Amino acid sequence: MGNCFVSFSHDATNNSTSAFSTINPTTPGSSSNNTFNTTTMDFSATSSSAGKSQFSAAVSEMNDDANPNGQILEVPNMKEFTFADLKSATKNFRADTLLGEGGFGKVFKGWIDEKTYAPSKTGIGMVVAIKKLNSESMQGFQEWQSEVNFLGRLSHPNLVKLIGYCWEDKELLLVYEFMQKGSLENHLFRKNPAVEPLSWELRLKIAIGAARGLAFLHTSDKKVIYRDFKASNILLDGNYNAKISDFGLAKLGPSGGDSHVTTRVMGTYGYAAPEYIATGHLYVKSDVYGFGVVLLEIMTGLRALDTKRPNGQQNLIEWLKPILSQKRKLKNIMDVRIEGQYSSKAMQLAAQLTLKCLESDPKSRPSMKEVLEALEQIDAIKEKPKVSKTTSGSPRSSTSHHRQQGNRHRPFNHLRPQST
Repeated sequence: MGNCFVSFSHDATNNSTSAFSTINPTTPGSSSNNTFNTTTMDFSATSSSAGKSQFSAAVSEMNDDANPNGQILEVPNMKEFTFADLKSATKNFRADTLLGEGGFGKVFKGWIDEKTYAPSKTGIGMVVAIKKLNSESMQGFQEWQSEVNFLGRLSHPNLVKLIGYCWEDKELLLVYEFMQKGSLENHLFRKNPAVEPLSWELRLKIAIGAARGLAFLHTSDKKVIYRDFKASNILLDGNYNAKISDFGLAKLGPSGGDSHVTTRVMGTYGYAAPEYIATGHLYVKSDVYGFGVVLLEIMTGLRALDTKRPNGQQNLIEWLKPILSQKRKLKNIMDVRIEGQYSSKAMQLAAQLTLKCLESDPKSRPSMKEVLEALEQIDAIKEKPKVSKTTSGSPRSSTSHHRQQGNRHRPFNHLRPQST
């Protein structure tokens, strides 16, 4: 789930006066450890029949096909689930429904009725992902709150849909659409030899989808800084369409002519922008840096941070960033599993874009709209990779050639994941 880090200094800014509806409820449950200011929840989310109609209307309004460019909803209408509903949907959170686990808590697979959203039997109805947050964690509540405040209002084809929530006693849960193909992280770094690795074409498709999601956040009326962009937060549907998930650390961007917001440092080592780590100053383009890190992971098939690598190579950016500007060495850092699937032009343009995203000065980084345009241009390149010939004269792809040669001349080959 990544290596998360938290600074315990206080936020220097308060975004609670934003146009986004915020939730500052009383203490959840009877725990005396968490105290919050008492205010009224100002979004329409209810399990009543009237609420269901209102919720259905909101779901219709959020239809991705009708709003391909995304929108911010006036009121975040979501289904309010009871804890009993979600226990039933997951067979009492049985171990075989567990999808993953992180610092926030656990994620379970559940089934609900497609129309009423009532819990249904296993294999019947709509599959959902149910995040059950750690009720003892102050940070867990804040992340739950942020998810509802942001994702409950944001609608875009490249953002995961938040279907509803549960807040009952100490229990805090969120219900999302289920993403069949899991995370980009699992596809890039898994070691299952029975599963085909992501092709160069699919990697570009995923990068483009994620870029669209970030560009929407950055260019919306209320700029949103995602703050935790990484491969594990990019989820894939059945067609490998990318959707950004987990808005627990999202912040509203600067306003009133300011260039940044100042906040406590939170995120994941290896992905966070250097200016944010050093000063706590968070820019819209801090997300662009994280995107650059993921682009390098996509190109190399290597994790941003891996302590199992030799000294000097554990941080992917520090290790390989200098090579991105060296055309002759680029081939050596590309993932061997996609050899022969890309042209040298596409590879060079991807390296140039990655290098721009990783600029130390946020002002020098491109906007996500510019990143998206650059990725679409790379994807449009029709130049085919070079094909080598066997001694018999029959052509074969360079992928086949390198597999037979065992990639003996690739200096980074011994550091790569096992071929899938």
